[in-house]
Amino acid sequence: METIVQQVEGSIGCAVADLRTGELVGLAQHTTYLTREYFGAVAEAAVEMFRGRATTAVEDLITEMRGVPTQHFLEEVQMTTKHTIHFMMVMANNPDYLVALICNRETSLGIGWAATRASVLQIDPILDTLSK
Repeated sequence: METIVQQVEGSIGCAVADLRTGELVGLAQHTTYLTREYFGAVAEAAVEMFRGRATTAVEDLITEMRGVPTQHFLEEVQMTTKHTIHFMMVMANNPDYLVALICNRETSLGIGWAATRASVLQIDPILDTLSK
């Protein structure tokens, strides 16, 4: 994650969150003014977006209408605030985890998404060792 933070111009930090618990399991950052507590709150908000009650209710309705087993549909979310862009993505091989890259508004959307997707290649093997 540190590599991604160093390579992306305007990057503020990159975090990995457990979508089951909301726990922040990894963090690399370029700032001192945004604390681990801040990134933990971002992780909890991401869990609510991806696995919250309202999102799960919509997923349940869709799967019921389609006649398929319940599943999670959200894979990626981009959130823009007044000062930041958050690129969030569920880990493909570890779907109970999410990676979030937070950048300033000057960061290119294409670069942000490319870096977020590339970070999965670095993070997935680490998560694989944790789950064993």
